[in-house]
Order: sequence, then structure tokens, then C-alpha cells
Amino acid sequence: MRFSTLSQWLAWQESLHSRGIDLGLDRVREVWQRLGAPRPAPVVVTVAGTNGKGSCVALLEAILASCGLRVGCYTSPHLLRYNERMRIGGREIDDDSLCQAFARVDGARDACSLTYFEFGTLAALDLFARAGLDVALLEVGMGGRLDAVNLIDADAALVTTVDLDHMQWLGPDREAIGREKAGVFRVGRPAVVGESRPPRSLLARARAVGAVLYRLGRDYHYRISTDGRSWDWWHGRRRYQCLPAPALAGDWQFANAAAVLMVLEALQPVLTVTPEAIASGLQRVRLPGRLQCFPGTVSCVVDVAHNRQAAMALARFLRHHPLPGQSGEVRAGSRTHAVWAMLEDKTPGAMVEALGEVVQCWHVAGLEEVSRGASAARLEEALACAGVAARDRHVHTTVAHALRAAFRHARPGDRVVVCGSFHTAAAALPLLASGEFGLDSAGGESEGGGFGLQSPGS
Repeated sequence: MRFSTLSQWLAWQESLHSRGIDLGLDRVREVWQRLGAPRPAPVVVTVAGTNGKGSCVALLEAILASCGLRVGCYTSPHLLRYNERMRIGGREIDDDSLCQAFARVDGARDACSLTYFEFGTLAALDLFARAGLDVALLEVGMGGRLDAVNLIDADAALVTTVDLDHMQWLGPDREAIGREKAGVFRVGRPAVVGESRPPRSLLARARAVGAVLYRLGRDYHYRISTDGRSWDWWHGRRRYQCLPAPALAGDWQFANAAAVLMVLEALQPVLTVTPEAIASGLQRVRLPGRLQCFPGTVSCVVDVAHNRQAAMALARFLRHHPLPGQSGEVRAGSRTHAVWAMLEDKTPGAMVEALGEVVQCWHVAGLEEVSRGASAARLEEALACAGVAARDRHVHTTVAHALRAAFRHARPGDRVVVCGSFHTAAAALPLLASGEFGLDSAGGESEGGGFGLQSPGS
């Protein structure tokens, strides 16, 4: 074995390939075939999309586990530990198993160069194939057509939403990006689309491939109760009534859950899912870093929102949960303080535009220690261009400094919102859970144990 610890393997993988992101299937397919082309499970679901992928995987996992099925999940990026990327039976893969899988991939690749993400994808496929799974859930890292996850012909594919993100690699508009994401569809197999107005290119690709298309608002539907505590879902003659609201915060989680139910329905009778399992899964699902709330005298919300669509959803959540002293457009009394850091390839102006009406004070930080990290100066420039007053713009060297400053500035009844990147959330979560800010850490705890210190990596 080349290395004995997980940290050594990961550090080496980050510098193995000449480019951190290098979309394409030729190299990774060659190594996968040398590994024996392992299929990760009898049933495979691939999840692509701009936002909502992690939520949909978590919902699928919770419902399928409630059916008693053995489920493997591969997601990215991670928040606090690399091990989060691979789960079997709800448990993260341990360091030793990961090291052994990396050694098998390393032995199979010969001189073939792999990116950090490709190495991890192959390790996940190898581990899942050895684990006796019933179902494997594979989250696309970027795009779809050329993503390493797309090696596997999925039994069903879900594209959650399509919006502007990763444009440097996927294209300049929704049509180009939708075409890339539709690359996960397969002939004769379910292709679920989680929005009612997807790009035409995505629908055209589904038709060209011969996939069996299920589109929100045309082929399946949902309706939320007046109080938001229950909802109905239907497709043809299949109807579920008075389902519990998803345990994940945000009204968009109903659309995610509706798409997940369509995936499960489309896979009948290969998978048999009961109404009881659906209700149980909706109530037990957990996902750190997505509107993760820490109550306190000054409360805190952590969300990994890092693009226009996600920022608009975060803003909608904040509007629907006003603080004392806030009413409509009147900003009196309580204030919302943003702790904000992003990657260089994102569009900070779009986030400021989305959050500008609900954030009164900004604390920006650089992510310059992170590959592709943006500088704090670039974020402050975006704030200045949007007309945010100098007194409401504060620049810090790190997320930790920004977080501490935000809490120092905040008064009782105020709120701190951490957003902009998985890296931003990863830097804040251990501090928030430490008790330093007097928060109720139990309110923000996620399932899966303590906090690690590994970089999210991508």
C-alpha cells in the first residue's frame, strides 16, 4: 500500500492530476474496467442537478432504509470529514476501508492519472460492490454527461434543478447546462425532472435517448397543506395523502421529496416502498449544512448556498422566518448578519442581489487557503457595486474571524447566517458546536458523530 493513513492518500490525490477538474470518462473508465467494472448494487439511482442533489439523496436513503434495504450513498463534497462522501447502511466508511479501496484503485490505474474526485468515485464503486447492497445512490459531482459517476448506467436518474453554476465547465446558460445534466439519462429507463420548467435541451435529450420522462407538474404533482405540516403527492392513480412534511427545512424540500417519490414509483416493482416507509423516511431524514439552525440569544443559520438559485431559496427562508423587530420592508430592531466566503469561480454579485434585502450587515472572509478560493477583497467589491454601505461591510482574513466578529456585532435577537460555500460551512460548524457563542448545539447537531477537520476538497 502506497500510504498508511487517509490524510496521506488524500493529500497525494490532490496533486496527482495536472488539473483539479478535468471532465471526461476515458481515463476513469479505463481504470474502472481494470478493477473489473464493478457495478455498485443491483439497483442504482443517479442524482444530478444544480441544487438539491444532497437533499434528494438523503431523502432516498432515509426512505429506503425505512424499508429495511441496505443502501450505499456516494455524495460530494463533504463538510467536515472525507468519510462523509461514502455511507453504507447509514454509516460513514472508516479510514482503513477507504485506504484499502484507494490502494486497489492505485494498483489498477498503472500510469493513468486521476483527479481527486475520480479517485474517490472509483473507490466508492469498489466498496459498494463488495458490500452486498440492495441500492446504490450516486450523486453527480458536476454536470452529468462527463462526470465520473456517469460510468454507471443507472436504473433511474433524477435531475433536480438546472440553474447557473460551474459555467466555466458546463456552459454559459441553462440550455447548455441542462444538456450536460441530461447526460445521465438512459434508454428505456426512468428520467425524473424535479422542476416544472426545465431547459428545452434537457427534455430534448431525454426524448433523443429514449428515456421514460417524468416531469413535475405534468407527470407527477404535489400539494402542500395550508399549515405546511403535511402534503399530498400523486402520479396517475397512485396517490399519497397527508404525508408528513420533510424534516429538512425550506419549502423547496417538498419539491425534492416529490421528485424522490417519483423515482421510487418509477422503480416499482423492482423496489417495493410502503406508505409507512415513506412517512418514516420523511420524518427521520437529516442533512448537515442545509439550513442548519443553532438557537440562542443570537441565533445562527448555516447553509451551503453558493449560487444564485440557492441564495434565492435561502433569502426566501429568511423572509419567511422574520426576526423580532422586522416587518415587511421595515428594518427596525433585530438584524441579520451574513458571514460570507465563496470560491473564485462563483458569481458573488448574484448572491448579493439575492440576499441584499434580508441581510443588514456583511462579514466577508477569504478562502485563499482553499484551491479556487476567492479573496475577501473580491467579495467586498461585489458588495460595494451593489450599493452596500461601507459601515455594513466588514473584511476578515478567515471565516473564523468573520464569525467571531459577527457575533460581537450582533445584539440579542439578531441572527447570523453563514453561507457561500461548503468550505464556509465547514469552517464555522466546529466553532458553533463548541459552545463559544452560547448556542444550543443540540439544535444544530447532525447525525454521524463529532466534527473533524479535513478540507471539503472540492
